Amino acid sequence: MKSGHPDTYEVICQDGRQVTYGEGHPAFRFIVKDLDQFHRLIHGDPYTTAIQFIDGRFDIQGDLIAAIRLKAAMTRRGLKSALASSLAWLAARGLTPWSQAQGRDVRDISFHYDRSNEFYRAFLDERMVYSCAYFRQRNETIEEAQLGKMDHICKKLDLRPGDRFLDVGSGWGGLVIRAAGKFGAVATGCTLSHEQAQYASAAVAGAGLQKKVVIRECDFRLVEGQFDKIASVGMFEHVGRRRLRQYFRTIYALLKDDGLFLNHGIIRPECVKDGPETLFLQRHVFPGGELAHLSEVVRAAELAGFEILDVENLRPHYALTCRRWVERLQQNAVECRRHVDSRSYKTWLLYLAASAFSFETGSTEIHQILMAKRGESHKRRLTRDYMYV
Repeated sequence: MKSGHPDTYEVICQDGRQVTYGEGHPAFRFIVKDLDQFHRLIHGDPYTTAIQFIDGRFDIQGDLIAAIRLKAAMTRRGLKSALASSLAWLAARGLTPWSQAQGRDVRDISFHYDRSNEFYRAFLDERMVYSCAYFRQRNETIEEAQLGKMDHICKKLDLRPGDRFLDVGSGWGGLVIRAAGKFGAVATGCTLSHEQAQYASAAVAGAGLQKKVVIRECDFRLVEGQFDKIASVGMFEHVGRRRLRQYFRTIYALLKDDGLFLNHGIIRPECVKDGPETLFLQRHVFPGGELAHLSEVVRAAELAGFEILDVENLRPHYALTCRRWVERLQQNAVECRRHVDSRSYKTWLLYLAASAFSFETGSTEIHQILMAKRGESHKRRLTRDYMYV
């Protein structure tokens, strides 16, 4: 479908009836049984509408993000929305204690990441980086922006040849390969996903970096030794607010004195509360996941002993990243459905489109927080210039 005016859309019914709202070429189309169903969908609670979309009860063609913006403006918050918000709140507070969480974490990570490497390959960049990219220009490709993000992280960490580097939740291995190949680090990556570990190990071998990079399929709490630099990218959202302090304490113990740690993760602004959208994510996308507020993250890190050096909000970058992923999912729909069922495909399409909308409107943010473990040598850059060389 060609791009059109974002406020113009069509409703196409199975009986052949067609209604256009707005002026000009429509940006998207609702494909529904009848107009009654359309009005129930557009005014009803977001959780029910989302379930009906992934179940194939109706479809949307064209700009899905614009359709979500319309839905957000038209939704009437009622009893069902309030109930979904309460269920999301209760689910988050029922998280497993830190000491008993490893088995649950494996199941949760497997649920999201062990779908199919080929499915993720169909919409991610060539290095399979599944986190917020860093766009120096809005017209950059996703490949350029993901490479820019990895370099941005390595530069913030002041990564140098011979540094022992740990990537917590290393995904398909893009960051550890870049850290070793370009910056000369001796890198370790750990992931709970079997699919990711196998792929990353093969990618390391393909890059000829077996002597400099190790991929471990394990919980980061089981990693031994200490590291000069540590990164956690898109992982701590799985930790939960109640376990933040233990999370930072574990990272702190893995880091050498004067070492640097960069935490890159999604944050919820203080004014934003759990809603039906949260319940959808908990049940169908990220079981066990929970978003913390920036103040909670900084407080937990400081209580663990860290000194906060730098905080950068990358919200516009993640909005662009999610838009690129949605475009690729739609462009490669046939390929995606070769590797996952229709329901899974629509779930990922909806969650990434909703994420793009959430980052664009500011109801979700993402921060890179650079912190240090205090030591006696007092190694500290006096300016941020080194990050942008």
